[in-house]
Amino acid sequence: MAKNEEAALKKSLNEGKVVIGTQQVVKLLKQGKLKRIYLSSNCPAEVIADLEHYSKLAKTEIVKLSQSNEELGTFCKKPFSISVLGVR
Repeated sequence: MAKNEEAALKKSLNEGKVVIGTQQVVKLLKQGKLKRIYLSSNCPAEVIADLEHYSKLAKTEIVKLSQSNEELGTFCKKPFSISVLGVR
C-alpha cells in the first residue's frame, strides 16, 4: 500500500467513515454514498466485477491494494479478514 493510501485509510478508520464487507459496500454504492472502495489483492473475481459495475454507475474510485484480505483485516485492527472496504 502506498504511504498516501495508507494514511488516507487510517484517517478514515479513525473518523469512523469506513464500511466493511461486500454487502454493505454494494448497498451504499447503489445509493451513491461512497467516495472510494478498497479491494484486497485476493478479493474474489465475481465481487470485483460487481463492484466495478456499480462503481462506474456511481462514479466511485476503486483502489486495488497489494495486501491480502488477512493483512487488510490486521491493518484495520479486526480479528477477521477483509476483502472489501468502502469509505464514505
